Amino acid sequence: MFRQFLHFAAIGAVGTAVQYAVLMALVRGSGVYAVTASAVGFVAGALMNYTLNYRFTFRSRKCHREAMAKFFSVALIGLGFNTLVMGLAMNFAGLHYLASQLAATGLVLLWNFAGNRYWTFREVAHAEPRS
Repeated sequence: MFRQFLHFAAIGAVGTAVQYAVLMALVRGSGVYAVTASAVGFVAGALMNYTLNYRFTFRSRKCHREAMAKFFSVALIGLGFNTLVMGLAMNFAGLHYLASQLAATGLVLLWNFAGNRYWTFREVAHAEPRS
């Protein structure tokens, strides 16, 4: 499981890079509020992560319709955590938006791995019928 987590985290780094790039481009380039920009970046990163995790981390054989629906359900909850942590860290703790995003990223990484490992990509063994 630890090796799978490391693989998940490495692939997640790609999605996180996409998220941070979108976040910084929207905040610095367009003046978009950081919490909103983070959410947009989160979605862009999640699209990248689904494809890579389906194929490489979990080597899933599930149909994309089922796996994608579950993956994005987990991601939607992760987006909620991300937005909550960003808002609290920036507005109540007074942290810079990038420091806030780092805290949110750590929490969401743990949530996403657990949700995807134990629900999205879990292969259920079917019992043989009894004779």
